Amino acid sequence: MTPRNATLVGWSVALLVVVSAVTIAVAFVWLPSAQADYRAEGLWAAICRAAGVPAKWGESAAPKKAITSTRVVLEESMMQPGTADAMGRGATLALRCTMCHGPRGVSEADSPNLAGQYEDVIIKQLLDYQHGDRTGAVMQSLAAQLSARDIDDLAAYFSGLPKPRNTPVHDMSRVPQLVRTGDPLRNVAPCASCHGGIDRKLGAPWLEGMPKPYLVQQLSHFASGERHNDGLAQMRNMARSLTPQEIQELADFYARAAGGTEH
Repeated sequence: MTPRNATLVGWSVALLVVVSAVTIAVAFVWLPSAQADYRAEGLWAAICRAAGVPAKWGESAAPKKAITSTRVVLEESMMQPGTADAMGRGATLALRCTMCHGPRGVSEADSPNLAGQYEDVIIKQLLDYQHGDRTGAVMQSLAAQLSARDIDDLAAYFSGLPKPRNTPVHDMSRVPQLVRTGDPLRNVAPCASCHGGIDRKLGAPWLEGMPKPYLVQQLSHFASGERHNDGLAQMRNMARSLTPQEIQELADFYARAAGGTEH
């Protein structure tokens, strides 16, 4: 090799070393340090980071936040009728509810009807609003101001009011299948097995005469998970299986010819 060629090879090797050093510095030092969550943990950690290798195996990048369903424990004592004193005090407290739920618990604003609603249902929902397990800016603000006695007295008052009246159904073929028998293939229980007609489960609300927009909204919120204060996810599991058409049919059935009261 001539001296000239040896000099060229030497310069080439030197240039390659310099380029390699600059590349390594950019890839494993400068670029990683430019990231907001960069921590200096040594060369090997920098190499793994640049190569996309996870810092810890078997762990998700961001742990999922657990969703609290409800903190209310349903008890039979919630169903005991209120005293006359409780109902009178509840009537005074209910004056702040009239704008949305009506002066006698029957809404004209597509809010839920509270007249004749079961005491355990009203108590549970108000406590869920207090705890933030059911969301709604107005209801959460109002519920936050209530004492345990206030909640019991409101439940006693509203449960003692006459229920909204529906058009009676004499032809059972007009009752949706999901209400009568559910759909076992989709693991959907009959609505009537929890909400009345076949049986009534503690904490399950009376639905007859509810405003249709409210029923559609709540079924849709259960289906999407936006509402999640059903203790064992029974409503979420059921609603996720429903088609939009079935939600409309159920809402039509329960809201049919709502108006007046049951005496």
